[in-house]
Amino acid sequence: MASVIESAWTYLITNFSDFQLACLGSFFLHESVFFLSGLPFILLERAGWLSKYKIQTKNNTPAAQEKCITRLLLYHFCVNLPLMMASYPVFRLMGMRSTLPLPSWKVISTQVLFYFILEDFVFYWGHRILHTKWLYKHVHSVHHEYATPFGLTSEYAHPAEILFLGFATIVGPAVTGPHLITLWLWMVLRVLETVEAHCGYHFPWSLSNFLPLYGGADFHDYHHRLLYTKSGNYSSTFVYMDWLFGTDKGYRRLKVLKSDACEAERKEI
Repeated sequence: MASVIESAWTYLITNFSDFQLACLGSFFLHESVFFLSGLPFILLERAGWLSKYKIQTKNNTPAAQEKCITRLLLYHFCVNLPLMMASYPVFRLMGMRSTLPLPSWKVISTQVLFYFILEDFVFYWGHRILHTKWLYKHVHSVHHEYATPFGLTSEYAHPAEILFLGFATIVGPAVTGPHLITLWLWMVLRVLETVEAHCGYHFPWSLSNFLPLYGGADFHDYHHRLLYTKSGNYSSTFVYMDWLFGTDKGYRRLKVLKSDACEAERKEI
């Protein structure tokens, strides 16, 4: 397996420049993973499939879904791509490389875990700041146009928010100066995580059923349903920051009430 990956990487670095791989390659990879993982949830919602796993009964209209996709393409090409190109010299300066040898899986996994933890910490505080009155009204309210989120709404946001919270995603790699393959793996996992958190479905196979510290769709869907002053659940991936600072109390109370209601129903049966 390692030799296959190394051979494929050799082909890439032989036929494309560092700039092409780090900027255009990263952009293409991001768009592919984002839309391929997010579009199926639009299909599920329109067709009504797996509706018993849908967190909210309300559905988005086709017009609202199409508006989201149109805006996303505009933001991705006019904000994300230029940002990737502008940040390339910074990442090179911080030590990012694409040459052989590839880093070991131990190094890759350690760095990616560090990125998740650091991103979650920075995102939590940045997200809380965005829920202050002025910033919510003028910036973050764009993301909350969708009270019933679906996968692609994860990146539907004001351009200023894309830059502001995008910092949380890139600060870890900027600190460590990773190999490009590590950066790509981090980007893929982060995209899949945020799409899942906004998908609007809680499945039996959802990660939050197996990983106690993982938030997932049910955790973040609660955040979208409530008023900005009462929502809580500000973390991106994990739940411990909200638990530590008491910003998940409403969500926890709701979980207890639902559990008690289910228990009462079972006793009646």
